[in-house]
Amino acid sequence: MVKITKEAALEYHQMGRPGKIEVKPTKPYHTQTDLSLAYSPGVAYPCLEIQKNPDDVYKYTDKGNLVAVISNGTAVLGLGDIGAMSGKPVMEGKGLLFKIYGGIDVFDIEVAEKDPVKFCEAVERIAPSFGGINLEDIKAPECFYIEERLKKSLDIPVMHDDQHGTAIISAAGLKNVLEVAGKDISQVKIVVNGAGAAAISCTKLYCALGAKKENIVMLDSKGVITSDRENLTEQKKLFATDRRDVHTLAEAINGADVFVGLSKGNVLSQDMVRSMAKNPVVFALANPVPEISYEDAMASRPDVLISTGRSDYPNQINNVIGFPYIFRGALDVHAKAINEEMKLAAVHAIAELAKQPVPDIVNEVYHVNDLTFGPKYFIPKPVDPRLITEVSAAVAKAAMDSGVARTPIKDWDAYKDRLRQLLGQETKLTRTIHATAAMHPQRVVFAEGGHPTMMKAAVQAMQEGICRSILLGNPDRLKRMATRLKLDLTDIEIVDMRADKEQGRRATYAKHLAEMRARQGYTFEEAYDKMYERNYFGMSMVEQGDADAFITGLYTKYSNTIKVAKEVIGIRPEYNTFGTMHILNTKKGTFFIADTLINRHPDENVLYDIAKLSAHSVQFFNEQPVIAMISYSNFGTDDTGSPVRVHNAVEQMQREFPDLAIDGEMQVNFALDKELRDTKYPFTRLKGKDVNTLIFPNMSSANGSYKLLQALDPDAEIIGPIQMGLNKPIHFTDFECSVREVVNITAVAVIDAYVEKIKNQK
Repeated sequence: MVKITKEAALEYHQMGRPGKIEVKPTKPYHTQTDLSLAYSPGVAYPCLEIQKNPDDVYKYTDKGNLVAVISNGTAVLGLGDIGAMSGKPVMEGKGLLFKIYGGIDVFDIEVAEKDPVKFCEAVERIAPSFGGINLEDIKAPECFYIEERLKKSLDIPVMHDDQHGTAIISAAGLKNVLEVAGKDISQVKIVVNGAGAAAISCTKLYCALGAKKENIVMLDSKGVITSDRENLTEQKKLFATDRRDVHTLAEAINGADVFVGLSKGNVLSQDMVRSMAKNPVVFALANPVPEISYEDAMASRPDVLISTGRSDYPNQINNVIGFPYIFRGALDVHAKAINEEMKLAAVHAIAELAKQPVPDIVNEVYHVNDLTFGPKYFIPKPVDPRLITEVSAAVAKAAMDSGVARTPIKDWDAYKDRLRQLLGQETKLTRTIHATAAMHPQRVVFAEGGHPTMMKAAVQAMQEGICRSILLGNPDRLKRMATRLKLDLTDIEIVDMRADKEQGRRATYAKHLAEMRARQGYTFEEAYDKMYERNYFGMSMVEQGDADAFITGLYTKYSNTIKVAKEVIGIRPEYNTFGTMHILNTKKGTFFIADTLINRHPDENVLYDIAKLSAHSVQFFNEQPVIAMISYSNFGTDDTGSPVRVHNAVEQMQREFPDLAIDGEMQVNFALDKELRDTKYPFTRLKGKDVNTLIFPNMSSANGSYKLLQALDPDAEIIGPIQMGLNKPIHFTDFECSVREVVNITAVAVIDAYVEKIKNQK
C-alpha cells in the first residue's frame, strides 16, 4: 500500500486550483444569444413551466442528476467531531467519487449545526435544489433521528451512507462468503463488535437476509449489550441479547461463525479467531487499523475467510462499490426515496457480480490474473465497470416495483447502454460493431497465441460470440499459460505451425506463395522456411480459406508485418497501396484518422488512394464520410512541399467523386470548426457539414495526432489500427493494446471477413 504523507496530501489538495471539484457549464455560453437563453430573458420560460408542473424541474434543470453531500462534521472519517468546515475536504472527496463512478453531480454542504432538529430544518429548506441527499459523517445517535425525519419529510432519496453503504456492501460480502464457507445465514452465530450507526444498520440488513436475532451478539465499548443493561438507546435495544453467559468479546466469539468489526483496531486476537467455528468469517472493518490485521488473521488458522476496509488486501468492504450506483438508479427513475427494497436489490446485484468472470481492466488495475469467486474474491472490486449497469439497474427496478419511482424505465437495454456511455465505457459505434460481429461470427487466427493479452482477447471474443478463435503456438505452452491466467480454452482451436503434423499444410501454403511471388524471386524452399513463422503461416491460413481473418502485431514490428501482408495477401487491385485508420470516440463525436501506420511519406497518388480507402472504410462503419485533407496551409496558400501533394490529391478526388464531401488542403482548426471554415472559405465542398474524417499528409502527423488526442483525453476510446486495402481481412494491433482494444479490432476483422464473403458470393 502506498504510504500517504501529510506533505503529499496537503500538496494534492492545494495544487493548481484549491479543492477537488468544480462546476462546469453544460450548455453553450459563447454568444450573447447563448447567455440570453441561459439567463434573462430566456430562463423565465422553464421557470413558468416548472411552476405549472413541478415534475418538469427534472426536465429543465440538473435536479435529476444532483446530490447534496451534507454533514455537520461531528463524526468525520475516523477523526471525530472536528467541525463542519474541517470536514469539507472529505465532502469534496465524496463528491469526486460520485462523479467518477456514477456520473452524478454534487454540491457539498457543510452545516454548522449540532442540534438534530435545527440541522433537519436547514436540510429541509434547501432540499428542493436536489434530486437526492447523501448524509455524511454525522455521529450517532443523532444520525438515526436525522435520517428518519428527513426520509419522512422529503420526497427525494435520503441515505446516510455511513450506515447503509457499509451495510449494503458487507451484506453482499456476507451473503457470498457464507456460500464459500458452506453455511446457512439463518443458522450462523454472528458477533458484531461496535454499536454505532454502521454496526446497527449492518446488523439490520443481515437480519433482512435471513440472520436470526437470537444468533447475534453485539458489543459496544462496555462489552456485550445485554437486555438487562440500563440506559440503552433504542437502536442498541434492538440487538440486546438475553444471554447472561457472555460479557466480553473473547467469551462472545467462542464458537461463533462470523465476526463483524466496526469498532477500533487490534481488539481481535489470534486466539479469539482460533476459538471460532470451522471456516470462520472475519470482517475487520475498522479503518485505517482493522480489529485484526490480515496477516495475523491468516496466520491464526488456514480456513479463515477475511475482509477488511483496506484496498491492499483481498475482499475490501468499500462503500464506493455501492453509493454511486444506488443513487444513480434512484435518480434515474426520479425516486421519492431509497427504501429497503432498493437496498436489498443492491445487495443481491453486488453479490451476484462477484460470481461473474472478472473484466480484464480489473485484473490490470490490481496486477492479478486470478480473480475468481472464492475465498480471496467474494466482493467485486471498486473499479469493476459493470457495477454501474448491474447495481443501478437493480436499484431502479426495485424503486419501480416498490412504487417510489416517478419515471419508470421502459427499455432496460437502452438504459444500460446509456450508463456505459455516461462513464465512457463504450460508445454506440463500439456496441454496433460488437453486435454486428456476433450476428456473423467468423474464424479468426490470433498470431501471438502465447501473449497474455492476445490469449485473453481470443477467449473473451469467443465468449462474447464475436468469433471462433484459433491460437497459433505450442499447445502445451499455451495450455500452461491458460492455467496460470485461469482461462478456459475449451472450443478454441490451437494450431502449432511448427509441428510435424502441419507439414502438409506448410507445403501447400509454401507452394502457393512461391507460385504467386515467383517473379519476385521466391523459391519453394524459401517459402517453406517462412511457413515456420507465425505471420506467414497465419496469413496463409486466411489466403487459403482455412480461416477468415487474422490478428497480429503484439510482438512483431510493423515494418515486418507490412512486408508479409504485401507478399502473402496482396493489395486490392483497385489500389496501389494500403493503409490504416484509427477511430477516436470522443465527447465531441467520432473521428476517423488516416493513415496512421503504413505510408511514411506518401506522394499525391498514395494520398489519393488513402482518401479513397478512407471514404470506403467510413462507409463500412455505416457513417457518411465528410473528409478534410489536412496540411499546415489552407487551399493553396503554400505552393511547395506536402501542401501541394495534398492539394493535388483533393483535386483528383473531387473530379472522380463529385458527390463526395471532401476538401482541402486545410489546417485542423478549420476542419473541425465549421463556423470558422464556412465564414472564411464559403466555397468549400464541406460547407455546413461536420467533418468526421481527417487525412494527414504523412504518417508522422497522423500517428502523432491520434496519440496526442488519446493522451490528452484518457476517456477517449480508440479503435484500431484498422487495415484498409488488403485483399483479405488482415488486421494489426499496437504492442500496447489492451485486451478490450484487441477484441474491438477482432470485431472489425469479423465484419470485414463477412462482408468479403458476401461480396464473393455475388
